[in-house]
Amino acid sequence: MTTTPASARTEDDWTEPPERVAPHLAAAAAMWQELPGLLPKMVATPEDFVEADAPMGAIARRLVAIPKVTAPPTSGEGEVEELRGVEFTHHFVDAPGDGESVRWHYVESGPKDGDPVVFLHGVPDSWFQWHVVMAAISDRHRCIAIDLKGYGQSDKRTGDYRQEGVADQLIALLDTIGVDRFSLITHDRGTPPADHMVAKLGTRVIRYGRGQQHLWHLHPSLHPQEKMFTAPTAPFVLGDARTFTIVGYTALGAKPVDDKLLERTIAEFSYPGINSAVPRYFHSSSFRQEWIERRTRLIAAWRCPVLLLQGSHDPGQPHEFYSDPDVLAMLPKGSGLHLFDAGHFWPFEVPDDAAETIRSFVDGDLDD
Repeated sequence: MTTTPASARTEDDWTEPPERVAPHLAAAAAMWQELPGLLPKMVATPEDFVEADAPMGAIARRLVAIPKVTAPPTSGEGEVEELRGVEFTHHFVDAPGDGESVRWHYVESGPKDGDPVVFLHGVPDSWFQWHVVMAAISDRHRCIAIDLKGYGQSDKRTGDYRQEGVADQLIALLDTIGVDRFSLITHDRGTPPADHMVAKLGTRVIRYGRGQQHLWHLHPSLHPQEKMFTAPTAPFVLGDARTFTIVGYTALGAKPVDDKLLERTIAEFSYPGINSAVPRYFHSSSFRQEWIERRTRLIAAWRCPVLLLQGSHDPGQPHEFYSDPDVLAMLPKGSGLHLFDAGHFWPFEVPDDAAETIRSFVDGDLDD
């Protein structure tokens, strides 16, 4: 049975964020309020804002430096591209879901007979978020990075976008492509459906590298972006993939990300329909609902070792919430925490550390 950690709470059972992040949270809240009115001016003449205070000045400098890009041509089934000296193969498959098939795009690297590792990305990312890690471990693992429904080249039709519904659809995809037991690595908004997958699949999930998402502790001040994703204007905001991606990576990151990586990230977030599909997740469940589900039924159902993967400098997810020994004690035997010297987007902020950490985790021995 899940127990409640002994930590400071409000009467609503929220956990107050540590005092050290208060200035960051205040700045973030102010940014989300200013952006709707300020962004059009910044996009039109970013050079006028390059000397502004953080994060606006940093956002403006990125808008100046990074050119406008468009979505890549649609990949062909079996198409191969080489990244970091490794071959990545694009696949498309129709799998059961929503009462009709869902068409998925996923990318593989590594030997077909290797131990499978499945990767789920966050916002505003795609399968490409994981290519550095995949290249590092594909010498012995079958790596499968999926474009979540609504993202990249996967299906963007209306349907079931509840986290549990998407989890069921992802399980159907893995069944369709013949993946039985596997390790699972996630980041950001790829984590909520993964939480359900791990609870449903029991020992089919060998290891769970749970990345950059709220777990047991939560407070409303930590997710001001929820209002943006659920506002009527959300499809228009997300429709400018370049600006949205630059804002996210700049405001939530602690270390610079290579411009070329950001350009490809923007391109992958530019496929038609993403701007309308992604908000469906946020209309289908709230951060609070996800928090309640984790605390009341999901965490207690996890059976495999869980490695919490968190950027130690992400003010929206204070590292104290994950290093809480009472929280770690809830997790299955063999679980732990790795804090990256990075912000929210550690797969690209510290790619070598991310690759080495995940390699050690998926290659490590399991306790009997």
